[in-house]
Amino acid sequence: MKSKSIAKFLIAIIVIAALAICAFGVDLGSYRIAGVMDEETGIRKGMDLAGGSAIVFEPVDDNGNPVTDVSSEDLSTIESVLRARLDSQNLTEATTQKQGDNRVRVEMPSVLNPQDAIELLGTTAKLSFRAPDGSVVMEGATDVKTAEAMFGQVSEQGGQQHYVSLELTKEGQTKFSEATGTLASQPEGQNFISIFLDEIEISRPRVQERIDDETCVITGDFDATSAGTLASQIKSGQLPYKLNVIESRTVGATLGDEALNKSLQAALIALILVMLFMLIFYRMCGLMASVALVAYTSIVAWVLALFRVNLTLPGIAGIILTIGTAVDANVIIFERIKDELRLGKTLRASIDAGFNKALTAIIDANVTTLIAAAVLFFFGTGSIVGFAITLFIGTIVSMFTAIFVTKFLLKQLAGFGIRNPKLYCAMGKGGQQ
Repeated sequence: MKSKSIAKFLIAIIVIAALAICAFGVDLGSYRIAGVMDEETGIRKGMDLAGGSAIVFEPVDDNGNPVTDVSSEDLSTIESVLRARLDSQNLTEATTQKQGDNRVRVEMPSVLNPQDAIELLGTTAKLSFRAPDGSVVMEGATDVKTAEAMFGQVSEQGGQQHYVSLELTKEGQTKFSEATGTLASQPEGQNFISIFLDEIEISRPRVQERIDDETCVITGDFDATSAGTLASQIKSGQLPYKLNVIESRTVGATLGDEALNKSLQAALIALILVMLFMLIFYRMCGLMASVALVAYTSIVAWVLALFRVNLTLPGIAGIILTIGTAVDANVIIFERIKDELRLGKTLRASIDAGFNKALTAIIDANVTTLIAAAVLFFFGTGSIVGFAITLFIGTIVSMFTAIFVTKFLLKQLAGFGIRNPKLYCAMGKGGQQ
């Protein structure tokens, strides 16, 4: 039993060490691991740390002449499409804003070649409606006149709701009637039409009956914002003009490597101080929590690299914040373990009881943080989104490491035969194996 626990413990330590080395890199001269800070394959720096590209777009007609009478609604549609394309490339730190009456300015971090940005954003959006087998039912450019976000009663039986109203061309009406007539008779799961924008599915409404009218509605779990977004995206597929680049340039970093290095140093100091606190107050339990904290920082780094997150100073602040909160769950658990040991329970029983009794409080505390992060993500812009992303990721990973990694390490430690409760920050009776 003891040898089995030692073997499991050593394997866990080796795995965590390998995660840390591969995440943060190592340089031994002839042998080097770049780690996740390699911008080619890992975490990307944001505009404030690495600079990027700034592009100004202007709508033009088929002859290439600037369109000066662009409506505010159409300009918002252009901005919405550009925002969607940026998000699809995980460029959540990029910003879009209207400039004047007929221009949109985009700033993209880490994209140092403006031409790359132009290729990503400058083409006209392509909208299509497709059946489940992938065949195109309608094209936005030729079959849809307009789309509007509406609120009201769609059917006699239903209540008022947000929905999107489509106005079709004559040709589009014929195509849509044939497609909906066929799909309405299909079984559940095969009776839908997918709406694609730039080969990305943006909606999948179900077909309940044949629709033979120049207008139709898309219903679903919409609110005012989501209905407006979908309407803007649909309209973008049939804009009567293309986008012309009137300005493109490279923007230098406002903070640079020195600020990044200082921020990373701050994160390291915070990590060390938290580990020292846990070791002093919780001894062996604190040591296991410190090992789990190394696993936590490594996993967070890997997740940020996997999703190619643009890391800005607010994003680093989110990571530093979650380093401090990462051990909150451990503190709650260890206090419960102390209580169980004082009652005279065995070490193994105290560990199990401590985790079980603390689980509800841990989940409640972290769910509230996740809600706050989600609100910041969906309603924030720019660097606020970056902070929300790191806060969300850090909270999820901290729950995993506190509940699973720390518990696994403690249970293997209990198998070593170390029975003195004082080593587990508990004074008083108890602590038998």
